[in-house]
Amino acid sequence: MIEPRSLPVIEAEWQVPTAFKAFTTTREGGSSEAPFATLNLGDHVGDAPARVAHNRDVLSRLNALPSTPIWLNQVHGARVAEVGVSTAGTPLTADASVTREHDCVLAILTADCLPIVLASPEHQVVAAIHGGWRSLADGIIENTIMAMDCPPSTVHAWLGPAIGPTCFEVGDDVWDRFVANDWQMGRCFKANKNQKYLADLFAIARRLLDVQGVRQVSGGQHCTLSDGERFFSHRRRQPTGRMATLVWMAA
Repeated sequence: MIEPRSLPVIEAEWQVPTAFKAFTTTREGGSSEAPFATLNLGDHVGDAPARVAHNRDVLSRLNALPSTPIWLNQVHGARVAEVGVSTAGTPLTADASVTREHDCVLAILTADCLPIVLASPEHQVVAAIHGGWRSLADGIIENTIMAMDCPPSTVHAWLGPAIGPTCFEVGDDVWDRFVANDWQMGRCFKANKNQKYLADLFAIARRLLDVQGVRQVSGGQHCTLSDGERFFSHRRRQPTGRMATLVWMAA
């Protein structure tokens, strides 16, 4: 296949200095074959390892990444890893990462879960969060903001592509986990005709960020399930590939 000159990405639209970079890849521009076609960046979904390695290399070269991304072993938990450039290649089990080092690229893999990037330009710190509903319910946002160790009022957040509010059907268990601790979370759910709920991950994240004092939040308009041309979706098809959301501070 002919390698593209650049990879199509969804760039973060947030009010931060240009030195703060963040984007989410799409499924276009790689070498993987169906059902992982084509830019699968997940090495745990059954794709050929050589193709994943090639896709990650293409991502780094064509997007001129300043260092090797810090890939995490994501387990839908609430652990946050504090990392630096030298961490690349070290096995890390966590669902969020934080760095104060310039040119350290943080990476989150998703295919319906919500990628969240955070930045405090004033305090020179960035973070990336894998926001599945379990992680959100267990405190991944709270833990990450604590690890950033800066006033939440200085933090900017961007919500990347995830399963949208008209597509994410959940049961009473998910409703109970959120509403039991915060009755206002009920506004993030709508009952449907299947006697279940449609959950709005974007609204849930906004509420959790707001409670922590983060007021500068953007993004949340791209649905991975309904846009099969651009995004992988675990609910739409299994197995499937993974997009990557990256964030870093340029030196």
